[in-house]
Amino acid sequence: MEEDTSHIVYSVNVIEFVTVANEYCATLEIIDELNRKDFVHKMQKIFPLLYLKASLLPEVEDMLEDEPEKFVSEEDYNYLHRKLQAKLGEHDAYLEVFDPAMQYSEDPVEGSLAENMADIYQDLKDFILSYRIGTVEVMNDALLECRSNFADYWGQRLVNGLRALHNLTFGDVDLSEDAKTKDSVQTKEEEQIDSPDWILKQQFKNFRGE
Repeated sequence: MEEDTSHIVYSVNVIEFVTVANEYCATLEIIDELNRKDFVHKMQKIFPLLYLKASLLPEVEDMLEDEPEKFVSEEDYNYLHRKLQAKLGEHDAYLEVFDPAMQYSEDPVEGSLAENMADIYQDLKDFILSYRIGTVEVMNDALLECRSNFADYWGQRLVNGLRALHNLTFGDVDLSEDAKTKDSVQTKEEEQIDSPDWILKQQFKNFRGE
């Protein structure tokens, strides 16, 4: 059966968003292969591009009764979160300038780049894997959910995280990694075949189609 390539899910703005979203996810999935400085600098470039492309996504209405399938499990999320925390180290935490919770507290609210990145990854990877199915109805509803989550949730995390990434990229910050930091990214548990972390690492390779 031939797909209707005139559908909005095949529009230029959607295709460009898919491309950037895929690049974002692929970068996080090879985090072990990047040093901290290169990783931070790459994220500093992807964040604003991802925000721009997400803000240009078209509005669509749902076509299916069921919600889009979720592919990224809690275990996947936690595994990636640990990896990001280890890679960013002392540079993970930053002070929020804007957060709705700040209006109820006199204390500064602390954000986490690792948490922001993992949150964004979860939404984007679920969207990408649904989009790859190639069924217009599935792609459409995945687009609807992704656009809604961008507006209500991870778009603000992109903006907040970009400020922190800008400071790490252009500020007087030492992004070098010592031996301890590098070792913490590759955990002993992960080295053991069939351990939970080893299995999750294979799952991320499957996500990349390796």
